[in-house]
Parts: sequence; structure tokens; C-alpha cells
Amino acid sequence: MTRAPVVLVEFNELCPEMLARFMDADALPNFRRFFESSQVYTTAAGEKPPNLEPWIQWITVHTGLRLEGHGVFHLGDAGQMSGDWIWDHVSRAGGSNWICGSMNAAYGPEFRGLFLPDPWTARVAPNDARLQPYYAFVQEQVQEHTRAKAPVRIGAAAAFARSMAASGLSASTVAFGLQQLLQERIANVRWRRPALMDRMQLDLFCHYYRRLKPDFATFFSNSTAHYQHVYWRFMDPAPFTIKPTDRETRELGGAILWGYTEMDRMLGRIVALAPEGATIVFATGLSQQPCPVYEAGGGKTFYRAIDLAKLLQFAGIDPQSCSVEPVMSEEFFLRFARAELAAQARERLVALSVAGNSAFKARLEGDAVFAGCTLFTALPRDARLQGSAGSAPFFELMYGVDILKSGMHHPDGALWIREPAGRHQQYAEPVALERVAPTILGLLGLTVPEELPEPLPGAVAAASRPRPRVAAAVG
Repeated sequence: MTRAPVVLVEFNELCPEMLARFMDADALPNFRRFFESSQVYTTAAGEKPPNLEPWIQWITVHTGLRLEGHGVFHLGDAGQMSGDWIWDHVSRAGGSNWICGSMNAAYGPEFRGLFLPDPWTARVAPNDARLQPYYAFVQEQVQEHTRAKAPVRIGAAAAFARSMAASGLSASTVAFGLQQLLQERIANVRWRRPALMDRMQLDLFCHYYRRLKPDFATFFSNSTAHYQHVYWRFMDPAPFTIKPTDRETRELGGAILWGYTEMDRMLGRIVALAPEGATIVFATGLSQQPCPVYEAGGGKTFYRAIDLAKLLQFAGIDPQSCSVEPVMSEEFFLRFARAELAAQARERLVALSVAGNSAFKARLEGDAVFAGCTLFTALPRDARLQGSAGSAPFFELMYGVDILKSGMHHPDGALWIREPAGRHQQYAEPVALERVAPTILGLLGLTVPEELPEPLPGAVAAASRPRPRVAAAVG
């Protein structure tokens, strides 16, 4: 490695316009200072739904490849990506990495450093046993966050607590957690819980960053993306026909701003942590916008199985014949030992219906089925799920989230690059998202493979430009 380290701060789906609005209101002092000392770009994802998803775009950020190049469409399938991640280049150059929660990411046998997968991934494990208790506990809580009360296994919670105590758990995070639990008893503030997970993960990140002193590090947060998806109508009711009540506006109207201020606090801490001379890159991957398209049908909600084993039994699928991997929202993977079992399961899932409407999508992928409930509007309490074996009360097998979705994805994202010199320049023209990875390689002083697009020239000082591009090695 020939250059100073790079830290990539990944705050999923923050909106450039909202950042500007909140900075102008003096609500984000750390973002304001960072903005004023950075090269500021707007990224363009270059995709439309259904290809506009963070688990697709973050692979683009980490590889420099668009969807047609990396070929990964589902969350949890990063291990199938055949290209090179940024951390592959760093590892081959003899450098070290600390990848902390990056979405839909994977690593290979050459990886050097620490790797903590995102909590929605079932087929990529932490590469260090010290991270496993933290990962297992957070994964269970995140995948079940839509339940009124997510399960807590005492043994897993104890292992998690011991792991955090040995991995930098801060007094401020403990105080925040105790205050959160107390406030939940007297006010509607349970929605703030994702920020507690963020704070604990940042403690973990800082602890190992100081120990490892990596050449390249990432830190990922999804909490404010979640707030935008579910609380946009309470912040700005104008685009929606289903209006919040006065009480909902009072309780939830400030949720998104609160999330941004939490991101601001985390950004300030990461800037203080990074060594002198480091380059800090802030990226959002994509952003969000109001989602009024489901208003005529009562707003968008989604449904998940109360117990996937019982749902599978109702559909005529032996739950012992497959492994189940919850993904995000209503979706899940079923993985079988044989392709014919997967094909049979797919047929039985797509046969399920409610009031004559198909209730599940299911796509066959070799010996696996990627599935999810396709009902997104409010159902009556007496709705029944129909299958080949008869019918059953829908809400004995499924449950719905308790709030309507009101934010959806937008292809624009923020990209701010703060080099040690602190030069500020704002670029009006959007830049392709796939230019982030080669730019980071350039900032690290690494060779940019010929198949990747050009780095952003404004982000690399004249004395720090990457070496001449050469063809990538074959084999």
C-alpha cells in the first residue's frame, strides 16, 4: 500500500436534498463541516425498479460493476459475485481491511482483516470468532424487527453482552440504551431502537479500527433508511391521500430528522477516529422519495409468516426438507437438497391465494426458491388463505406490519470525499455510481483494472493519482 488509509462511511439511502435542508437548518453540524471540506458529488444509480435496490447498488459501490456486470439481484447472494471487491485489491496489495456491516458483501480466502456481514445475510459468516456472538444476536433481532416483540434467547443475549463488553461498548451507548428502555414505558419511542444497534455497532467498529489500523474500512448503517421508508408521511403529509392523525404527527413527525441527527453524531465520531492523513468517503448508494403509489388501495403494507414452518406445512411443503433464510421485509429463501424438491415447493407456494388473488411469488433458482408474500394492501381480519389442502385464517399464519410504507427508492445518492487537504468543490453533473470503486482504488494508490470506469479526477489530487491503468490479471 502506497497511500494513506481510506474510510468509507455508508449511511444507506440518505437523501442529498434532505441533507442540504437539515444542514441549512443547523441541525447537522458534523455533516456541514464535512461538506465544506469535501469534493461533493451526486451519484446516479443508472437503474430502475425492480433493479433499484440497495443490495444491488452497494455491490456496484464495492466493485465498480453495474448489475449486468456483477449479476447479483438478491440480498444474501453476494457470495455468487465473481468479480473483485475493493477489499480484494487491498488484500492482494498486502493491505488490511475492516468491513463492518456492508450490505450484501462477501469475502474470499485471500481476504486480510476483519469482516462483519450485514445482518440480513445467512450464507456469509464473520471471518473471526470474536465477531460471531455480536453478529448472531443482531441478525436475529433485525430479521424479526417487524414483530411487536422480537424473540430474545437468553444464551445468545448473554454471549452478545460479553462480546460487546470486550469489544468497546461505551458508557454513552449503555446510557442511551437504558434511557431508551425507560422511555418506551412512558412514550411511543420504540421506533428509536435501530439507533441503539447503530451505536453498538459503531462502538464495535471503533474498537477494532484502533486495534487493526486498516488501510481500508467501511461502516454501514441502515436505520435512517428504515425511518424514511415508514415515517415519510408523518414528516410531510402533502404527497399522500392517507393523512396521519395529529397524534401520529406529534409522535412520529420528527423521526426522520432524529435519524439524520444520529447519523451526524456517528459521522463526527468516525472523523475523530480516523488517523491524520486519512481520506474519508461518505456515500449513500441511492436515496428515497415519497411513495404515494399505493394510496388508492389503502397504502402499502406487507405480511410475514408468524412461523414459517407452519406456513410451509399448510402449503404442503415439509419444513424438514429445506433450510429457511429470512431476508428483508416479506421475502425469504428456501434451500433444498435437490432441485426437484425446490420446483415442487415453488408450485405449492404460488398456488396460495387470498380472495382469488395470488398470495405469494416464488422464483426457482436451482435447488433454492426465493419467495415472498405479494399482498401489500390492508386485508380484512376474516381473510382466508387458500391452498391445495383447503383454507385457513390468513392471520393465523401471517402478520402485517403496523405502519404503512411511505418512502421508496430514488436513483440519486450522495458522495462526499474528504481528502487530508480538505479541498471543497461541488460538482453539478451527476456521476455514475460505478465510478466510486475505481476512485477509492485511486485514493489508495492501487492499480485500477482496465475493465472498470475511470476514477473521478476531481477526487484525486495531482500528486495522488492512481498509477496508469493496466489490464486485469486473468485466472
